[in-house]
Amino acid sequence: MKYLLLAYQSEEDLRLEAEQGVTMQDYIDYANRIHANGNYVAGEALEPTASATTVQVRNGKILTTDGPFAETKEQLGGFLLIEAKDLDEAVRIAAGFPGSRYGSVEVRPILPTPPPE
Repeated sequence: MKYLLLAYQSEEDLRLEAEQGVTMQDYIDYANRIHANGNYVAGEALEPTASATTVQVRNGKILTTDGPFAETKEQLGGFLLIEAKDLDEAVRIAAGFPGSRYGSVEVRPILPTPPPE
């Protein structure tokens, strides 16, 4: 089953990581481990929320707003799409994510795509 891991951190979390010596290499090593274990499907880090554009369609008109949809304490910083046998395995994989020590990782099951008709 596929799961989406959504990594959330605040700017304070990033400062704490830097102070504790968490580096980009820790994230690369983590990605390499889950890739070697056959869990990795895809993943990317995101640009800061200041680069976001929120899109809504109301009464047939496209409305855009600079920034994220909602102001939050923690911002979405990246995602991983993984393959896991069940939620317990997905949670163990999420717990290994370096950012989980300071921010949070939301684990969401992917709805199966129905076959084309």
